[in-house]
Amino acid sequence: MLFVPLIVLVSGALGAYAQAPYATQASELWIATWTSAQQIPEPQNALPADDLRDATLREVFHLSAGGTALRVHVSNAFGTEPLHITSIHIARATPNQPPIAPATSPTPTGVIDPKTDQPLTFSGSPQVAIPPGAEFVSDPVTMPVPALSDIAVSFHLDAAPALQTGHPGSRATSFYVHGDAVSAETLPAAKTIDHWYQISEIDVNPATEAKPSKKEKSIQEAQPSGAIIALGDSITDGHGATTNGNDRWTDVLAARLQASPATRAIGVANQGIGGNHLLTDGLGPSALSRFDRDVLAPAAARWLIVFEGVNDLGSLAIHGEVSPAEHDALVHRILAAYEQIITRAHAHGLRVIGATITPYVGSAYYHPDPLSEADRQAVNTWIRTPGHFDAVLDFDQVIRDPNHPDRLLEKYDCGDHLHPSPAGYKAMGESIPLDLFLK
Repeated sequence: MLFVPLIVLVSGALGAYAQAPYATQASELWIATWTSAQQIPEPQNALPADDLRDATLREVFHLSAGGTALRVHVSNAFGTEPLHITSIHIARATPNQPPIAPATSPTPTGVIDPKTDQPLTFSGSPQVAIPPGAEFVSDPVTMPVPALSDIAVSFHLDAAPALQTGHPGSRATSFYVHGDAVSAETLPAAKTIDHWYQISEIDVNPATEAKPSKKEKSIQEAQPSGAIIALGDSITDGHGATTNGNDRWTDVLAARLQASPATRAIGVANQGIGGNHLLTDGLGPSALSRFDRDVLAPAAARWLIVFEGVNDLGSLAIHGEVSPAEHDALVHRILAAYEQIITRAHAHGLRVIGATITPYVGSAYYHPDPLSEADRQAVNTWIRTPGHFDAVLDFDQVIRDPNHPDRLLEKYDCGDHLHPSPAGYKAMGESIPLDLFLK
């Protein structure tokens, strides 16, 4: 499929729940409504083995698109032995409570609505053993879920995984207790941790009725449907966003899509990893090495937003300045990586949208000098140039200080001069033209 280059400079009531055969669904369309990119949790982010013996983990996920049925992906991508889950349930999570002063984040509850609780199965079995390196998708369950609602997945492990697979940068609280409590409404005395483990994706059937009327069916067929994949680093993962607040730029985009009748069948899949690089492994596999799993594999992937590169740029001289030739070579490798991503995505029919790299002068972590800033400008010039990406999101222009364009605008800066604040994420999410996803 060929794409015409485009440059965009962007300044119900819950009824009874029962497991249902796949054939009873309104259609066979599944889209990723929530994802997290999997990695090996760093030692400080992994759960102690003793806490995972005969243990229930309850994790809460904020969906983008809604629908009538769900299925859940369980990942053992980095495991070295089979992952044995003895039981796993899904339910609507109760809303987070407002923060209690002087707290700055919503208070998570870990409470589920028991009327919505139901087991998940895999090929009809309530338990599953997932081989090392693999991912299993649950059988679908009939479960009407509104867009932008919270779902809790609770699973029981009889033994701790030899090597955990997860996503440390959840910006959401998970709960864990000993014993099999997957269907418990509450988890008294649960321990909490702000990470996700083993769950990599939730898909939704976006049909609004199990047996749609002719009018409903025609509306569904007229709407664009699919998933937007956001491939990125910590600025996509949400460093600086509100824990349990769902205010990353991808969350803002999802809410805007759901506010428009024309785009309600579009999910947003956040595949950001904090500290991620285009070219080298670090905190998580590099963008190039995780491309197939995190970009091509999510259900109904149709659009790709590429917002990576600041960690490659910043790391070059993190321990001391290097020669101009090394700066030039790095820029060349970054642009070659973008070209690889575009080529591979186009081969699978995805429309690829590039996002410019945002300012980071003043960062105490990278302390960029004029050569590093020149590298960023060179990369952004390439991103903006027609003939490379199919469209461009100029995040740099949106949140930079117009008087000091190598720096974030103060109100959009979380304080470390590298990551945006919630206000910055809001500005980024609001700057994205929705008509990009009508094509």
